[in-house]
Amino acid sequence: MPPAASPLAFVPFVSVENMMRLVHHIGVDQVLRDLTDEIEADYRRWDVFEKAPRLASHSHDGVIELMPTSDGAIYSFKYVNGHPSNTARGFQTVAAFGLLARVDTGYPLLLSEMTLLTALRTAATSAMAARHLAPPDARVMAMIGNGAQAEFQALAMRAVVGIEEVRLYDIDPAATRKVALNLARSGLRVTSCTSAQETIEGAQIVTTCTADKAYATILTDNMVGAGIHINAIGGDCPGKTELHGDILARATTFVEFEPQTRIEGEIQQMPASYPVTELWRVVQGEATGRSDARQITLFDSVGFATEDFSALRYVHDKLQGSDFFHALDILADPDDPRDLFGMLQRAAPALAA
Repeated sequence: MPPAASPLAFVPFVSVENMMRLVHHIGVDQVLRDLTDEIEADYRRWDVFEKAPRLASHSHDGVIELMPTSDGAIYSFKYVNGHPSNTARGFQTVAAFGLLARVDTGYPLLLSEMTLLTALRTAATSAMAARHLAPPDARVMAMIGNGAQAEFQALAMRAVVGIEEVRLYDIDPAATRKVALNLARSGLRVTSCTSAQETIEGAQIVTTCTADKAYATILTDNMVGAGIHINAIGGDCPGKTELHGDILARATTFVEFEPQTRIEGEIQQMPASYPVTELWRVVQGEATGRSDARQITLFDSVGFATEDFSALRYVHDKLQGSDFFHALDILADPDDPRDLFGMLQRAAPALAA
């Protein structure tokens, strides 16, 4: 057996199994409420973060992205892909992992799966936006696109905003049946619909979350009445949108980080002069969110690195005193920091035994 490593050499790793254990230990609703508050708290200190559009590598099949940020004390990044054709091959459309590290030493603090965590933080971000932008009496949500994100979105809106009914539609009826089954014991009234038009009838919050990498028109202008809030979360790369441009012309649009959303969001189809408001300004009270009952508000969300930062920090904090992680020996930590080769030499007898 090799010699024992210094505790500094171990980095906690949260596997998918342990992420599920952690979420069930806390409770899904509580995790969604906690993440909503964590993300909003970091929006309140927006100015301290390093911000840049994510680094994306596009291919015919999809996109692979890196999403880094830092608040000056802690650094984080997420690796994430988006491959719409993956489901036909039995793979997830989105898979991700993330890292949290100390800025002062560069040493990692946490390595974690982020496929589940991204679904949770995306739902929490939608709920945070709705808390500031949706009609205050919103009780009915339309969910168009019933893939891997759908249940998380509905549960976050229930836990944070108070939604009581979710109306479902997907071009694949099997996807809608899946969501309806998964939400059957959620306490939500679940209505399965046969068209997008039917789905949004009576809804005050409309969430679109489709996977195809294409300029799609999930909602047309004539379908959208006054007074609703739209969470458009499916458009997240160049060449991929869900809303007709005429809807954007009528809506008051809010974004996470404008330089990134201009490239990837619904507003990529609009001229550069199209006005938007970064959501942190609403959270901090610098800008108005919903100003009247007939206003159409749109959260053009593509996901941003600060939200991953918030989620990773939350998980790191919840690990303290728990066993919801594996200790990974991924950092060389010789007794003398200058003697890396000596550490290798001294380990030889034990490794050969």
